[in-house]
Amino acid sequence: MKLFRIFAAPVLLVAMALPAQAEKLSLNELSQYLNRMKTAQAQFTQINDDGSISTGNLYLKRPGKARFEYNPPEKALILASANNVAIFDGRSNQPPEQYPLHRTPLSVILARNVDLSRANMVVGHDYDGTATVITAQDPKHPEYGNIQLRFTDNPVELRQWIINDGNGGRTTVILGDMQTGIPLKNKIFSIDLHLYGN
Repeated sequence: MKLFRIFAAPVLLVAMALPAQAEKLSLNELSQYLNRMKTAQAQFTQINDDGSISTGNLYLKRPGKARFEYNPPEKALILASANNVAIFDGRSNQPPEQYPLHRTPLSVILARNVDLSRANMVVGHDYDGTATVITAQDPKHPEYGNIQLRFTDNPVELRQWIINDGNGGRTTVILGDMQTGIPLKNKIFSIDLHLYGN
């Protein structure tokens, strides 16, 4: 299903007007930034495998929770909570597809304690002239794929990720201005609540 490729698209990289930085951020700085991010909300643009573009709103609540609300005409919702990921297709009357969260590269961001210096977690750590780019994977299960995270500085901010899934799929998610530290109720991430209602 196309929407699952958010966890897993050759990709058109969108150039962002970002100030040049002097050097790449350390893995310790990036780990601290992610661990401080308890909640976040941002608009996103997603570039899919087939070149199509989707937009929507992203909500994160660490550890372990994410919500991707797609704008029309997508009629889709992706929820991560209770160690699972569920993909709801509003155009289908079938139950949502579900996957273990730990089998998706997004689990790197949603982990309770992000430590990018763990052995074999980061397989790429570069600076491209405007941002620090790291490529991370589950060191115990590299077959699940990897996630490439792009961070700017002053202040440190996550701006984009590219997910390469274990099946060769690739998807880019570009984040708009991110609000952090905002109150988000657990129920907006609940897979069961969305399935069964109140």
